[in-house]
Amino acid sequence: MSELRDLRLFIAAATHGGFRGAARVTGVPVSTISEAVRRIEDRLGVRLLHRTTRSVALTEAGRALLERIVPALEGVESALESAAGFGRGPRGTLRLNVPGAVTRKILPPILTGFLKAYPDISVDLTVNDSLVDVLSEGADAGIRYGETLAQDVIAVPIGPRVQRGATAASADYIARHGAPQHPRELLSHACIRTRFPGGALTEWEFERDGEVLSVDPSGPLTVSTQAAEIAIATAVSGLGIVASFEAWLRPALDDGRLLPVLESWWPTFEGPFLYYSSRHHMPLPLRAFVDFVKAWPRS
Repeated sequence: MSELRDLRLFIAAATHGGFRGAARVTGVPVSTISEAVRRIEDRLGVRLLHRTTRSVALTEAGRALLERIVPALEGVESALESAAGFGRGPRGTLRLNVPGAVTRKILPPILTGFLKAYPDISVDLTVNDSLVDVLSEGADAGIRYGETLAQDVIAVPIGPRVQRGATAASADYIARHGAPQHPRELLSHACIRTRFPGGALTEWEFERDGEVLSVDPSGPLTVSTQAAEIAIATAVSGLGIVASFEAWLRPALDDGRLLPVLESWWPTFEGPFLYYSSRHHMPLPLRAFVDFVKAWPRS
């Protein structure tokens, strides 16, 4: 087991820019990681990492070992987990990286059902709207929408398969400014925008009878994608038109705090996916979650 730990620390140093990067990710002291790599090198009689005062880089032997050892080591650990799991259910920690868009309506019932079904599994949930490789960030799996998924992942549908965008404004706003009859008329209205963490504004996209168009309106408020409640509340107060998921606006639409705007132009799009690497053996908590999601009823 100590040799497996040394190999894991070597992989961390090789994939995270050296000993300090590996220490940040693993929580293991730099000196411990350095000693682990040196033990492997002494055992093999070959240098695996070039070390300078400023950087650490793989040697040719180190690169060859890394390519072979990652899948092999994951296979060993998966086998050990499976053996340990006989006689009891899966246990451990499942690390998920998800966008804010799934945390309000889609994920909560699935996650609470899963935790009740698997009391020995804990979930470490990170909410991140950035378009990053969440698997390289240390997550076992991520949830994203189809257009942002990489080609080399396994994707499992999660939540509703069809969602709809919506635009709405308060009766007071419409009484004062009128209701736009075409998406381009939004350019002359006060619109409440949302922005991704990387700085890009979310698109206002519309579709009708096969015609698809985007507009880039402006208005009194721009908020992070994780502050959608503020955008909706601002629209309810009469300060502008908001665009969001229909499911998020539906309570305010149903009770009259908001009125639909350009409803015949509201776009539909495919729901999100749970995804994980096709190159890795699945930890038992992830396997349990994937099976649970596959069995979850979808609309």
